[in-house]
Amino acid sequence: MRCESCSQRGAERRSRGRRIVGLSLLLLLGTLPVQAQQIPLPSLQVGVGQANNPEQVALSLQILLLLTILSLAPAILIMMTSFARIVVVLAFLRQAMGTQQMPPNQVLVGLALFLSLFIMFPVWQQINSKALQPYLTHEISQPEALTRAAAPLREFMLKQTREKDLGLFVSLARLERPQSTASLPTWVVIPAFMISELKTAFQIGFLLYIPFLVLDMVVASILLSMGMMMLPPILISLPFKLLLFVLVDGWNLIVGSLVRSFG
Repeated sequence: MRCESCSQRGAERRSRGRRIVGLSLLLLLGTLPVQAQQIPLPSLQVGVGQANNPEQVALSLQILLLLTILSLAPAILIMMTSFARIVVVLAFLRQAMGTQQMPPNQVLVGLALFLSLFIMFPVWQQINSKALQPYLTHEISQPEALTRAAAPLREFMLKQTREKDLGLFVSLARLERPQSTASLPTWVVIPAFMISELKTAFQIGFLLYIPFLVLDMVVASILLSMGMMMLPPILISLPFKLLLFVLVDGWNLIVGSLVRSFG
């Protein structure tokens, strides 16, 4: 009898627990629509309205121009600074050593980025002191600030650009022969600077290849003389390349040479 009463009490407790859980779920599901209705949803509106004065139109155009410049910021960083030469030379170095993906692309790009910031720091200082700070203090207008900001960057690019490349784009643009580099338009200086940087990077890459190529040839000739023609020379030469690179302190030499190459 006791067992039957215990089983009945247990069944009643389980049924009560199920009822409580069911009621709580119903209450929770019932409150969800109410909570969803109480949460305000933002609305986004994009349109063209009527301006009250010409100053509002000018301000809107300035904001649009600023957004356009920000969208072009990666291209400006890559092709109008020292970044392109550095990253190409580092890629050539990795290919010459034969280390495949070591260092990884993220490391090479990060190193090239911070070296570019180091090299371009005097240019940024001039832009900040001559253009940005006077513009923020309302001493000069926005067009004059852009003109002042472009001057140090043009000077840097012209120092690294060959006259032959400048002459190429001047002839392609069908412009008259300029009396000085100051009269060259910026849209002619930029592509000339880009191809000059690529040529310089390829020249440095060729010089980097020579010692590693000589080491590969020596190892290949030794293996051939020993009759080990089935053994890939890269397996034997790679440790010697790494050892040579570490012994001569390669990173110090290459980074120092790259920074000094910009004068």
